[in-house]
Amino acid sequence: MLYNSRRVITLARKLRVVDYFALGWGTMVGVGWLVVMDDWLLRGGALGAILGFAIGGALLLPIGYVYGQLVTAMPDAAGEVAYTGKVFPQSISFATGWMMILAYFIVCPWEAVAVGKIAGYIFPALDSTELYRIAGHPVYLPHLVIGLGLTGLLTLLNYRGIRLSATFQNWTAFGTLALFALFVSVGVSKGSPRNFPPLFTHSPFVSVLLVMQIVPYFMTGFESVVKGAEEANPEFRSRGFFKAIWMAIVVGILFYTMVVAAVGYVAPWKDLTHERFMTAVVFERAVGSRWIVSVILAAALLSLFKVFNGNFIAASRLLFAVGRRGLVDQRLGHVHPRNQTPSVAVIYIGLATAACMFLGDATLVPISEVGSVASAVGWAAACAAYYRMAPAPRERFIAAVGVMVGLLMILMKIAPGIPGHFSRYEWLALGIWSLIGLSLSWRRRPLSITSVETRS
Repeated sequence: MLYNSRRVITLARKLRVVDYFALGWGTMVGVGWLVVMDDWLLRGGALGAILGFAIGGALLLPIGYVYGQLVTAMPDAAGEVAYTGKVFPQSISFATGWMMILAYFIVCPWEAVAVGKIAGYIFPALDSTELYRIAGHPVYLPHLVIGLGLTGLLTLLNYRGIRLSATFQNWTAFGTLALFALFVSVGVSKGSPRNFPPLFTHSPFVSVLLVMQIVPYFMTGFESVVKGAEEANPEFRSRGFFKAIWMAIVVGILFYTMVVAAVGYVAPWKDLTHERFMTAVVFERAVGSRWIVSVILAAALLSLFKVFNGNFIAASRLLFAVGRRGLVDQRLGHVHPRNQTPSVAVIYIGLATAACMFLGDATLVPISEVGSVASAVGWAAACAAYYRMAPAPRERFIAAVGVMVGLLMILMKIAPGIPGHFSRYEWLALGIWSLIGLSLSWRRRPLSITSVETRS
């Protein structure tokens, strides 16, 4: 919140439990189930992918519990920055927040690029007017125009008010679930258990491990609930945060395991992994009609809109909160006097998303891989902070489990001996982002915790 000469300007308080669920689940589930289903199945096989998402998702429940406890006690948009700032040095607090900003932000240009690819699949004429290539991948003018248009729309929605943005999030989240239920129920009625093999593409352990490595990226988002904590309706009960976070994780696990199982069940998936948008092709083969592809693509577009908007909300709120604390340029902590939104942070995220779109998906892939690790860093740090706050022994045990899960997920991506570990491109992307954060932190003198709390 900020002061002016007449009144205190705060973020608008409009959100309800259903809004927080739509934010948490909507930020988590994007279009991976359509765009990279082939990668999931080639990593683990039908059963390996199901178990990878089920086990990896279940491991997030203790982390979700810790976040629920923290946000109930500290409803601060700074999230991990606020939690770690209570018990750790300011440098750790800023580093944690900087990693989480990357985890949310990088999804925005990725989805802006993906909407052009999906539109090109629906209307092949859009795959034209090639502007340039990056790593052999073409960048088309119509794709850029569509992505920039969507970025502009979401920037405007978030600039004008959280109620507008939340309503958009609700319609797209529940619309996605309705269309998902429709195409899965129709497709499964045409399938057969004979289509499942191979159950594993490597040994069972390696197959499950390879899928678990990507779970942090595809299930990042449940903790976005805490980034909107300051915008809760005045009548909102604090335990609603806990309910929304756990619902987001549980529904996320069910969604991912069910869509993988459905793809493996409806058609012989092994023969179709070379197909573009494999999920749509599998269901089309099973049903024998094009209409189901239209339903799947409609669900994918709604899902893309909600995950883009959800990560935009989370990234802008966290950037706003970091600016409010003086860890970066304090102008980012500005609240629009009429709209009651973090308007400067919203504009920055919108402009940065538009700029990164020009990198194309070939460049964004390694950065997205870093986002997976960045999420795990934030989760581990939040759990470590909760542990240091010395709650009851039971709470400390759950926090310790959360720390171990976070560290394990980090290790699975950076340890050289583990399949699917970071390549030099991921290390380069992580290094560049870290250097940007270091340069910003050295140039700013952070506000004290007392000062921040007085202002909020």
